[in-house]
Amino acid sequence: MRFDTKIAIVVREDLETWQKLNVTAFLSAAIGAASDGVIGEPYEDGSGRKYLAMLVQPVMVFRASAEQIRAAYERAVARDARLAIFTEELFATDNDVDNRAAVAAVPTGDLRLVGLALHEDRRVVDKVLRGLELHP
Repeated sequence: MRFDTKIAIVVREDLETWQKLNVTAFLSAAIGAASDGVIGEPYEDGSGRKYLAMLVQPVMVFRASAEQIRAAYERAVARDARLAIFTEELFATDNDVDNRAAVAAVPTGDLRLVGLALHEDRRVVDKVLRGLELHP
């Protein structure tokens, strides 16, 4: 199935593996929470055991240097794309209130981005992420 939209996550390539996974998980949750129609129905196995619903379309995960992630961020902002971000400061917090306070304490131009996610028209996403490679 081809979707009109694309879900993409960009993760800074120099992070530790656990950090990359954590950033990806948090940003995926942001897409699911903020985008209508991206969460499907709950699952059920052949024995009747029920499972949580998941995203209905693939999530493309890209890697980027700090400079590349900043450029993608700027292109997304210029296109008025809805974004989720993850900054370096969030690795030092352990709850949502502190996470939001850590982001709020830093002006836009000084955000130390380690990840971003967007769910937009596929053409917009492709323009925002031009030049980035899928994460291996």
